Amino acid sequence: MRKPLLAGNWKMNKTPSEARRWFAEFLEANPVYAAGGEPAVEAAILPSFPLIPVAAEQLAGSAVRFGGQDVSAHEWGAFTGEVAAAQLADLGASYVIVGHSERRAYWNESDELVAAKAARAIEHGLTPILCVGEKLEVREAGRAVSFTLAQLEGSLSGLEIASGEELVIAYEPVWAIGTGKTASAADAEEMAAAIRNFIRERYGERAAANIRILYGGSMKPANTADIMAGPNVDGGLVGGASLEVESFSQMIAAV
Repeated sequence: MRKPLLAGNWKMNKTPSEARRWFAEFLEANPVYAAGGEPAVEAAILPSFPLIPVAAEQLAGSAVRFGGQDVSAHEWGAFTGEVAAAQLADLGASYVIVGHSERRAYWNESDELVAAKAARAIEHGLTPILCVGEKLEVREAGRAVSFTLAQLEGSLSGLEIASGEELVIAYEPVWAIGTGKTASAADAEEMAAAIRNFIRERYGERAAANIRILYGGSMKPANTADIMAGPNVDGGLVGGASLEVESFSQMIAAV
């Protein structure tokens, strides 16, 4: 059975001191994670790069995972501002986001680059959370599923997926990110089912059974249970609601 995953994408928010306080408060409010046991819901926090050493320090021995919001496709070298997969792995990161819609939109990241980043992450033992999703005009044109699957195909180019546990896929309808709009539970399930079927056809039943598919797009405590009701939705890539301990804890309880 696939373990639900709630991954908090903090984007460019919080100072190191604010992050340190959040981690302490979260572990106090959710002692099952502080005990380092096996909670029913996997929780991960993806802060900006300067906060990752804070996460490593504060979450040591706990069941809360952490990771990065992006990673370089390059191994090492003269790439100012980039962060290597080996650096994230050495800090103890478990996850890294690749292909987030903001990276695709503001930095013009192509499917080819996203695939290269995912491959580099996997090479260093990181689990990429690979993001795909459509803009509003694509959905209104009735092409949401075909567009998203084509984007997924390009973003997986060259990757060898055997068990399905090598990566996580996050469906993030671009029109629902930071807008307060949310895809319906039926929309989220339809897309997750289509993605799982794509994985089944491309990589086989084992990969399809194991891969976790998240929903990302203004997910919050009030809609978590509905979105998670779909059998193919395995969790969420959570933005603003992950910035507060109370709301993120409420989402975990809802799952």
